[in-house]
Amino acid sequence: MPIVQMFLIGVIIFVTLVILYFVPVGMWIQGIVSLGIGRIRIVDLIRMRLRKISPRLVTDGVINLHKAGLVHISTDMLETHYLAGGNVQNIVSALIAADKASIKLPFETATAIDLAGRDVNEAVQTSVYPKVINAPKDGYLAAVAKDGIELKARARVTVRTNIPGLVGGATDDTIIARVGEGIVSAIGSAGNYSRVLENPDNISRAVLDKGLDAGTAFEILSIDIADLDVGKNIGASLQADQAEADLRVAQAKAETRRAMAVAEEQEMTAKTQEMKAKVVESEAEVPKAMATAFREGNLGIMDYYKMENIKSDTDMRESIADIDVDKSSDNPIEED
Repeated sequence: MPIVQMFLIGVIIFVTLVILYFVPVGMWIQGIVSLGIGRIRIVDLIRMRLRKISPRLVTDGVINLHKAGLVHISTDMLETHYLAGGNVQNIVSALIAADKASIKLPFETATAIDLAGRDVNEAVQTSVYPKVINAPKDGYLAAVAKDGIELKARARVTVRTNIPGLVGGATDDTIIARVGEGIVSAIGSAGNYSRVLENPDNISRAVLDKGLDAGTAFEILSIDIADLDVGKNIGASLQADQAEADLRVAQAKAETRRAMAVAEEQEMTAKTQEMKAKVVESEAEVPKAMATAFREGNLGIMDYYKMENIKSDTDMRESIADIDVDKSSDNPIEED
């Protein structure tokens, strides 16, 4: 009997614990004390257990919302958002903060922002306390004025969250890109870099007038040029590079003309050699013609000797002329 009694006592304790787990009486009593009868029903708490929803999370959320004056939000709404994969605690904090700051944030909009992957609580905080974005995040934006001088700029963009535009709106990376494009365009349209240095606020006004926050999740409040430095003389560098390129082109053309002249000279030399060969060939025919003249009796022996004497005399004269030329080149006459 004692063993049977102990077994029965154990079964009773186990059944009691199971009932207390599925029937969170403590949270039900807390709901009645905090909100009154009928706000949080015991059936709802049991259903949450069966659907694997944290009753403590939903109960605390509903109590906090109702205490803050948001009585239209029920446990079913928080359960649905929890089952959809949302962050119930973030939703509750954001709704309370928005209500206290007089920011219009419907429950449907808050859940849509949360399910879209955005931090709705941070969005509400940014609506109350605007944040500053550096454009660019690191380094400087380089732009060139019309006079060719490079300017390096860095801006600080003050934005606040545009809650209706959070769903489907562009992030702060888009704001940075648009502001950077506007700064480069404003500097590039300036006629002289000194004017930009004198009035950097002209850049801010020019960029703000473009409405860069359209289609984004933020509203731009101000754009301030935090730093503006003078860089290189890009115009002079480009002109120097162009002059060097023109010089190389001119040198290439001159080299082409020189190569063509050398080729033409070689061609003329070849033609000269060809003509000399023809002369030698013609001279080789002279002995044959003389032999034929001897045989036919048109040339006598005395005529032949006279021709040879003339050739010898001519060769001697040419040798004497060459010797005189060499001596005159070795011993030039000195002038007083």
